[in-house]
Parts: sequence; structure tokens; C-alpha cells
Amino acid sequence: ASGCDRRCSFCAIPSFRGSFISRRPSDVLNETRWLAEQGVKEIMLVSENNTSYGKDLGDIRLLESLLPELAEVDGLERVRVSYLQPAEMRPGLIDVLTSTPKVVPYFDLSFQHSAPGVLRAMRRFGDTDRFLELLDTIRGKAPEAGVRSNFIVGFPGETEADLAELERFLNGARLDAIGVFGYSDEEGTEAATYENKLDEDVVAERLAGVSRLAEELVSQRAEERVGETVHVLVESVDEEGVHGRGAHQAPETDGQVLLTSGEGLSVGRMVEAKVVGTEGVDLVAEPLDGSLACSEEAGR
Repeated sequence: ASGCDRRCSFCAIPSFRGSFISRRPSDVLNETRWLAEQGVKEIMLVSENNTSYGKDLGDIRLLESLLPELAEVDGLERVRVSYLQPAEMRPGLIDVLTSTPKVVPYFDLSFQHSAPGVLRAMRRFGDTDRFLELLDTIRGKAPEAGVRSNFIVGFPGETEADLAELERFLNGARLDAIGVFGYSDEEGTEAATYENKLDEDVVAERLAGVSRLAEELVSQRAEERVGETVHVLVESVDEEGVHGRGAHQAPETDGQVLLTSGEGLSVGRMVEAKVVGTEGVDLVAEPLDGSLACSEEAGR
């Protein structure tokens, strides 16, 4: 899809990309088949708001029916969905994302903040408790689900209490990856006209503080995964070792998995491995014997 129908006060995307327009399911499916024929093992569905996919085609639940079709494409190992709006998450979509083989239980949820006053000023919805309930629902269906999000600190009018509320959410959310950005005006947005802006040094101080907290929390979340079995898509095999990504890790943003053994492995292989350690947000995992044997057999 392209464009966006939401009117978040800090975002100019609707003004230059226009309204939300969904690609036809048949086009997405045909492109996926072509990519799989070229050897692609994982596809990632990208738009400004994947939870809205299909609404302009007359079916707001179109994503729920498209995902299983994509997962059945020959040669494909993973289907991943990016950018989901928390306020638009629905039970059926959560079910498909957590129970469909080859569709990874990965939730790129655009929280942006959790203090109600700040969210209202952003023209968004929700609060800390509702967001935590959503995460509980997801993990109740898929305990090892991956969750990432981005946040804006120093938004016009953000109080110390608002900042503390955001930190309360972060401490309770157990996110795998966290992006933190300091607010700055974007030309043409409603927020740029707000009068209650914070001083730049205050924004910078809050950005530094929340970024430190985020780094600590994602490292803790990685440590929680020690002992888990992860399915790793091998992406590089070189003198530095064998690296790949687990189901909870999107490309380039959510860390990676370092495999302790690379014998018989090549790029594009799927490997079952047990997490034995961490390096910050990255995981260290030991391939399981049966997984290596299957991988070697698949390569013959």
C-alpha cells in the first residue's frame, strides 16, 4: 500500500504521499511468487499502516486472508508484516499473525508514546494500560512473539509526568527493539504550529535518558530469550562467523543471531538453534544437531 489516511499531528506523509491506497492482493501474490522463484526466502509487507490494508478495496480484513496465501508460496520460508497501528489491531489479525505457519509472530507496533495527553496532542489513541493489555493478548497466543516500536520524546506539552508514564510503559512492555527520537518540527504539520514547545536542551536530555533506558531494556529482553529455540534464517557466512535472524528480528533494525557453528550452512538456510547467550540486543545460539543434518540434506 501507499499513502496514509491518518492525520497524526507530527507527520507530513499524507500531505505528499496522498491517501491510503492498497495494492490488489493478486499483485502482491504474483510479486511474492516471482521473488520466491529468484530464491528469496523472506518477504516483508511494508506500508504506512498495514492494519488498514484493504479498507479502500471494501474489506478491512483483507490482510487476514492474504497472509495465509502468501505463506503457501513455494520456496518461501517467512512472511513478515511491518508497521501496525495499535489502535486498529483486531482479534482476527492477531490470530493470523500468531498461528499461521510461515507467518512470523512479529509485531511492529507504532506506539509513539503512552501518556494519554501526549497521544491526544499527536492525534493518536491509547494509553499505557491498553497498550500493555494488547501485548498481553499477543503473548498469550505466542509467548515468543517479537515486538518492536518507536517513540517520540519531548513532544510539545510533554510533562515530567508524561515522561514517567512513557517509562512505566517501556519497563512493562518487554520490547525486543526500541527506537527513540527527539521531537523536532516538520514543515506543514499541525504540531509545528503548537506553542507549548520544549526547549531543545530539554528535548535532548529526555532523548538521552529514554535512549539509555531503551538500550538497557532491549538487552534485558534478549537475555530473557536464553534457553529458547529460535528458527534462524542464515544471511551471512564468512570469516567473522555465521549470522542470521530469528523470527522476532526484522532486517537491519532488530539485531541478529550469531550461530556458534557454521558447518554445512550457507546463506538462505533455515536453522533451528538454542539461544545460549547474548551480546546486547543480539543473540548467540547453538544449532541443534537435527537442524544441521536437515540443512545439509536440503543442500544436496
